[in-house]
Amino acid sequence: MSWEWRKIYSYEPHEQHIMKFDTLVIGGGLSGLLCAIRLQKAGKRTAIVSSGQNALHFSSGTFSLLHSTPDGTPVDTPLDALDALEDGHPYRKIGKERMERLIADIPGLLRECGIPVHGQGTRNSYYLSPMGTWKKAWLALDDIQLFPDKSGLQDAEVLLVNFPGYLDFNTAFIEEGLSRSGARVRTEILSVPELDVLRANPSEMRSIGIARIVDREAVRSGIVDAIRGISKGEDTVVLPAVFGLDDPAIPGAIRAALGLRTLLVSPMPPSVPGIRTQKLLKKAFLAAGGRMLEGDTVVRVTLDGQKVSALYTENLGDTPLTADNYILATGSFFSRGLHATPGRIEEPLMGLDVIAAPGRENWYDKDFFSRHAYLGFGIGTDKDFHPMKDGMTVRNLWAAGAVLGGANTLAEGCGAGCAILTAMAVANHIISGK
Repeated sequence: MSWEWRKIYSYEPHEQHIMKFDTLVIGGGLSGLLCAIRLQKAGKRTAIVSSGQNALHFSSGTFSLLHSTPDGTPVDTPLDALDALEDGHPYRKIGKERMERLIADIPGLLRECGIPVHGQGTRNSYYLSPMGTWKKAWLALDDIQLFPDKSGLQDAEVLLVNFPGYLDFNTAFIEEGLSRSGARVRTEILSVPELDVLRANPSEMRSIGIARIVDREAVRSGIVDAIRGISKGEDTVVLPAVFGLDDPAIPGAIRAALGLRTLLVSPMPPSVPGIRTQKLLKKAFLAAGGRMLEGDTVVRVTLDGQKVSALYTENLGDTPLTADNYILATGSFFSRGLHATPGRIEEPLMGLDVIAAPGRENWYDKDFFSRHAYLGFGIGTDKDFHPMKDGMTVRNLWAAGAVLGGANTLAEGCGAGCAILTAMAVANHIISGK
């Protein structure tokens, strides 16, 4: 056993090894990372068990708060629409007053993690999606341009730029969408010799491979010079958001060098802004003294009455992880935080109570573009986000993010907001000793 192990964890020879923390977080996505960072910065010795990739790899570079009410009514000012949400919605449990405080705090916390963001706070803005449509956002990474309304590029002269063979950035969709918005668009395919090595294998011509090359200063400067050379007096340049895999300053440097309004539009996943965000959050957590059990999976959780007593992971085997508080941030079906069988929806780790419609025929709609009920399924909690098992509160367990039930995050456009705000609410509960 290493000195580091003995230094951090109490250890006596011939006793079972136990890894003890103040708080254990199951899940290393947006919700789990932010919750752990907040706790660690507040002096709570925290560890995260993370199995690997998460939804940040599919991020648009923006964070949504609330786009629509459950009946489909568009929302411009999310805090004014809370009464239209269902009683069990996570936002209703947080409450308007606490949400206002959390919303005000989030940009500062992200900037402390090296993630600069912008947005109007309590009012939705708009960004250009990879399908050429305008989508609402609460906050955006500084990579992504936000506009107060959908007319942001009306009458603009736009130069739309892509790289040869890069199929994940569909310029036809974007050109059509911008033209409908009143912009005049000209598309150019910009040859970058350094990318030819990727084009030899189509599976390598993806955003991550491109970013590793175009982030080199010499290549980036060549791209800027080439764009200047093909420009015909346009006032706006649109590029794929494949810059700054490790450095959030690179997109801003490109804008400054071009001297034009420059929009970076997220292509199809994997997302360079999203992966960078995950890296920076992880870096901030470790810098604050947190422990990351990465590439590991929780396989068993033991309960003693109405409290969690320990958890066990695939890599640590019979070595238990124990804590005063446990946070479930395992996500929804996508990340296997929820599991569907032909007849039921279940939470696989502890068999927690789940909010779900009875009868498989009530889980979905035959119209693909309709509101599907299963997207609102998740575990049930009390008002402070303690999960329930067999109708009883698990007192030292908390839940945050997409594993929660009560919010149809896709239809309502509240996925990132629920992930961030429930994470902060849970962390504040634990810090305050509630």
